[in-house]
Amino acid sequence: MTHVSSRAHAAALVLAGIVISALAGCSALPSTDAVATACATGFDSVERDTLYFGRAIPAGGQVSDAQWTAFLDATVTPAFPQGLTVTDAVGQWRGASGGVVREPSKLVVLLHPRSAKDDEAIAGIIDTYRKRFGQESVLQERQSACVRF
Repeated sequence: MTHVSSRAHAAALVLAGIVISALAGCSALPSTDAVATACATGFDSVERDTLYFGRAIPAGGQVSDAQWTAFLDATVTPAFPQGLTVTDAVGQWRGASGGVVREPSKLVVLLHPRSAKDDEAIAGIIDTYRKRFGQESVLQERQSACVRF
């Protein structure tokens, strides 16, 4: 995701605070073990991480298809050789000028057992992309899921 103004960043923090406050009144979220027992027979409990990579480069230009493929091959695939899914998308956000900015994006979906090793690998993928392409952030979404192959 490209440059976001201080006002947009503050708005995102306020929204996060509202969500956290709303969740504070909810009962505790189930542990990974509780989710595992909730999966039907024949299904395995996994974490589903979706990473949102904006392709617009704040300094100008965009991450090319060749640059994306090189990043995927050198950084993401070695960390998750068991498999992943990549989807093309278009993201949008409100820029500093107040107008809506749209940018091509890539979504990477990873299904994996919950582990510190995988958490570190995902953090490394995000950090590498941010530094290599001058990104302010990469959105990470995590959900527990039941899967079978």
